[in-house]
Amino acid sequence: MALQNIGASNKDDAFYRYKMPRMLTKIEGRGNGIKTNIVNMVDIAKALARPASYTTKYFGCELGAQSKFDEKTGISLVNGAHDTSKLAGLLENFIKKYVQCYGCGNPETEVLISKKEMITLKCAACGFLSDVDMRDKLTTFILKNPPEAKKGGKDKKAMRRAEKERLKEGEAADEEMKKLKKDGKKKGALSKESTAKGVATKKKGAGGSDEEHISSPRDADFAAAADDDDDDDDDVQWATDTSAEAARKRMEEQLSAATAEMVMLATEETEKKKKQAQHKDDGCANGTSKAEETSNGKQNGAKATPYDELVEEIKASLANAATAAQLKGVLSSSTLPLKDVMDALFEALFHGAGKGFAKDVVKNKKYLAAAVPDEAAQMLLLQSIEAFCSKCSAEALKELPVVLKALYDGDLLEEETIVQWYNEAVAAGKDSQVVKNAKPVVEWLQSAESDEE
Repeated sequence: MALQNIGASNKDDAFYRYKMPRMLTKIEGRGNGIKTNIVNMVDIAKALARPASYTTKYFGCELGAQSKFDEKTGISLVNGAHDTSKLAGLLENFIKKYVQCYGCGNPETEVLISKKEMITLKCAACGFLSDVDMRDKLTTFILKNPPEAKKGGKDKKAMRRAEKERLKEGEAADEEMKKLKKDGKKKGALSKESTAKGVATKKKGAGGSDEEHISSPRDADFAAAADDDDDDDDDVQWATDTSAEAARKRMEEQLSAATAEMVMLATEETEKKKKQAQHKDDGCANGTSKAEETSNGKQNGAKATPYDELVEEIKASLANAATAAQLKGVLSSSTLPLKDVMDALFEALFHGAGKGFAKDVVKNKKYLAAAVPDEAAQMLLLQSIEAFCSKCSAEALKELPVVLKALYDGDLLEEETIVQWYNEAVAAGKDSQVVKNAKPVVEWLQSAESDEE
């Protein structure tokens, strides 16, 4: 699904989070009955959080043509034949007037109608109230067909999830296309290289000419192609470097990124198991027990427990610029309890956190999302935050409210889970600074919910 940024001013921002589908139109009928069908008007309206009837009616008002949106079938029609670019320009004007905040430009706004029948846009990001120009023709239609009142904050969350799913589908399709193009280029390069090497090997014979070593018309064609590519290679003596470094480079060039990574991981795992077995045998030979070995390992600064090993493994993956999916594989392969896995992830990501703790959390949000696949893991995430912040510096602890709000805005934490965790901590008599610092966020969530009601 082709997606684009909402708002023409954000079209070149690759990291802009608000997306919508590109408009698709279809001309139907002929003569006086010709009409333009906006095929994906429902999807566009969902991304803009506006009824599809508003955008369809706006097209009719601006074009001076009759327009109709069928709520049952989701078909949007505008009389006449209109270009997609023209309708896309009108949609951009609609976004500026009825979607984007007049203060900050954020499209996450809500249409409000006052008792005096004035239309305003309330921004969820900055709280600014934008006054819509009531002289516009569409305002009469909006007053007669007001938007449905929201049932609660879950509808907003569902819209964000749907937007993220559409974005992931688009990114997956783009990655697949890039991978196919990359594999095609590699195959072409390898084929060309092998052809050139074969021709050069035949040239290497002592005292013979090129024509004497070519045994078939096909070989002659290959030789001619190689000579056309580079006329200066006649005197080059081709040879294969058999050193370990050259072999490693050839393997990296020929294998795909995913296959090379799997080979390297398998090799590291095998070496790791050999070292553990050797260490265990040495310990048994010396008459030391497993507990004594662990104690000695801690005293000598070595990896002593599975928890410490998992922390080091996560750090190694992050140092190698692992993706969120790769880190998720590392976490899922651990045999430790889920709570320990979450604690190890926090230890690896934010060890020694101080001022700027919140920024680090936002920066590594994708790795935390890999550890929170469902709502059941959200409570474990909050417990790990509590345990980590209880032993971190005072500067990092001050930024706990910002951390919780960032995870809430990023859909890693639900409102109900945060409130439940806080209430359970209070009921258990916990009077730690972590619970005290989390109180403003809980009060803000509860006040926001009461305002929506």
